[in-house]
Amino acid sequence: MEKERVFVVVLGKDQKGIIAQVSGLLFKHGANIEDVQQKVMDGTFVMTMLVDISDSASGSAGLRDALEELAASMGLRVMLHNEAVIKAMHRI
Repeated sequence: MEKERVFVVVLGKDQKGIIAQVSGLLFKHGANIEDVQQKVMDGTFVMTMLVDISDSASGSAGLRDALEELAASMGLRVMLHNEAVIKAMHRI
């Protein structure tokens, strides 16, 4: 079975606990972080994660809703993009 993976992008004012809160939420939803990059640029936190959601009971829609709720509570923006869609868009 092929993995179902999504890219999770988190942006916002840098603050304590962003990585802990996001990774904890992903864990609670049965998702597995396969790769992560994060950086703070001029006070703005930027994080991109590649997340395997194959075992998530929530699916991408449920995970998106939960991430958006968390992001709103922390004053952040979050975007979720399906890996297969991104790859298809960049095929020549």
